[in-house]
Amino acid sequence: MTDKAPQILLVDDDRQLASMLREFLELQGFRVDVLHDGQAALDSLGKDLPDLMVLDVMLPGINGFDVLRQLREQHQLPVIMLTARGEESERILGLLGGADDYLPKPCNPLELTARIQAVLKRSMQPAPAVAEEQVLEAGPLRLDCSRRALTAAGKPVPLTAGEMRVLEQLMRHPGQVMSRGQLTQLALDRPLEAYDRSIDTLISKLRKKLAAEGIPREAIRGLRGHGYVIDDALGQDD
Repeated sequence: MTDKAPQILLVDDDRQLASMLREFLELQGFRVDVLHDGQAALDSLGKDLPDLMVLDVMLPGINGFDVLRQLREQHQLPVIMLTARGEESERILGLLGGADDYLPKPCNPLELTARIQAVLKRSMQPAPAVAEEQVLEAGPLRLDCSRRALTAAGKPVPLTAGEMRVLEQLMRHPGQVMSRGQLTQLALDRPLEAYDRSIDTLISKLRKKLAAEGIPREAIRGLRGHGYVIDDALGQDD
């Protein structure tokens, strides 16, 4: 991170809520810009990119999912989506579309601040200074943790910050089953919540991206009631 305060772009058509969140986030030390529709948000990205976007799903014109889809075609900008409370389908769609985290509305400003800090920590984390390996390999997969870059058989595979962190934890523990709670804490920097399917959704997205590069979906196996494990013989012939 630079010595400047992180720049947040808040996109929400509820002007009263947006104003309140902006004031609160600025008190927490963030620089905050506010926009009220999806097209304006997309247009603004042609200029300087913010460090993170907080994006409401329900927007006039272009909704949040469409904004996220178009955003991901060009940028890996961290995104936290604000979803309708209790609408698990919205949270799943957001994560599948490449969101890094989600928060149901109406949201607690303190919780939003904590989520922003966690996502920024993941996306802007410098290379490990000690002990931990910076380059992880599993079969044709090569994950450069210092550059936050994944390749499959030498071909770049774009991942969101959340997807990258989940894969990193699995690759650091090849052949070892990691529980959903462990992955949530290590990869998302928060405890597992009731009915939280974030890890399952990110795993699904990872499998899809790896399958497009010829890596079988079974390379990341799910064990019901236990968690997930990456094959420690990934890509090797029997």
